[in-house]
Amino acid sequence: MLTAVIAAVKAVAQQEILPRYLKVARQRKADGSLFTEADIATQEVLSRELCRIFPGPVVGEEMTEQEQTDRWQAGDAGLWCMDPIDGTSNFVNGLPYFSVSVALMRQGRSVLGAVYNPVADEMFYAEKGAGAYLNGERLPIKEHVPTLRGAMANVDLKRLDRKLAEAICSARPFSSQRNYGSCSLEWCYTAAGRFDLYLHGGQKLWDYAAGSLILEEAGGHMCDLDQDDFWAAPLWQRPAIAALDADLFAQWRDWVRSHR
Repeated sequence: MLTAVIAAVKAVAQQEILPRYLKVARQRKADGSLFTEADIATQEVLSRELCRIFPGPVVGEEMTEQEQTDRWQAGDAGLWCMDPIDGTSNFVNGLPYFSVSVALMRQGRSVLGAVYNPVADEMFYAEKGAGAYLNGERLPIKEHVPTLRGAMANVDLKRLDRKLAEAICSARPFSSQRNYGSCSLEWCYTAAGRFDLYLHGGQKLWDYAAGSLILEEAGGHMCDLDQDDFWAAPLWQRPAIAALDADLFAQWRDWVRSHR
């Protein structure tokens, strides 16, 4: 199944996304977020391909909230969760950091995930209990574990509460910080060891469904801002504290929680 998902994601990205890269017009949804014809076309075509692999409901970003809720509730035995283009703002502005994200979920948990950056031709993927990979190489690909003070962090400041965001800006505990604008890839970069720390104030289901499994299968750790069980947080707005190394994760979690 995973092999078929990887093939489908790559094929649809080549057919529907890359030909529109740097050319597509943008539009805005009611909440102000961007979408394009590439998002819609990718979701439609990829949904059909995924349902040929496993005939379950599909929850996609480019659906109404009611459609998403109805399909989630109907998919306990198995459903697909996808973000056709995670990083649409990057996509429309010509920044080569965006991805297609697909996860198969059963009983509310991810069991298979694939995240593909078509510009870099990097496919991150994992299956529950079978490890995580990047283009056939097992993750992580970088083993160095720095101290918290020497760590590279990916932090999305705009979704954090003001007190925590100000603490990070004024008294950061790490060496350097980045935020590139594709949650799925941020999870995968953490799984690969490219980022040492990860913090996000609230993600939608399709933002974390595949990436969190890839990090977990790479040996990483995650929780939310208030509780250690990441999966117990609110489904549609789930914060994330994460790191690959267990000791570094504990230090990062404790620092974040103590500055809220």
